[in-house]
Amino acid sequence: MATLKEILTRRPVAATIRLTVPAGAAKPAPPVGPALGQYRLNLMAFCKDFNARTQKYKAETPMAVTITAFTDNTFEFTVKSPSVTWYLKKAAGIDTGSGRPGHVSASTITVKHVYEIAKIKQSDPYCQYMSLESISKSIIGTANSMGIKVQKELD
Repeated sequence: MATLKEILTRRPVAATIRLTVPAGAAKPAPPVGPALGQYRLNLMAFCKDFNARTQKYKAETPMAVTITAFTDNTFEFTVKSPSVTWYLKKAAGIDTGSGRPGHVSASTITVKHVYEIAKIKQSDPYCQYMSLESISKSIIGTANSMGIKVQKELD
């Protein structure tokens, strides 16, 4: 439970903004500019911080970012790794999933691909306490719903 001092020093939250921004390419143009501008946040400070945090990723990798805007025009943000569907499409070498998953297979990947994606996703704040097995099962379910078959080894 929070102490009285923590409660009194909390800053009131104006909004929580969720965006998908390419890694290392945050600019004050749309979609970042209008989303942060309406809460009078410092666009250039966000762009510099975001680009510095995401420089280890390849350019144009879509990164999910959650920005907490406070009423005193300050902000905090957390950056998550790209979505599982993006990783699956890259591993399978396709642009879109199957139009009829379960009937038409879009591509196939191996269990090793799933394991590598699970290791990357385990660093996310929401998955850090989950086991690799449970993350892998979730990824396999996502692959099945996209029409991507998971095999032990490719033929």
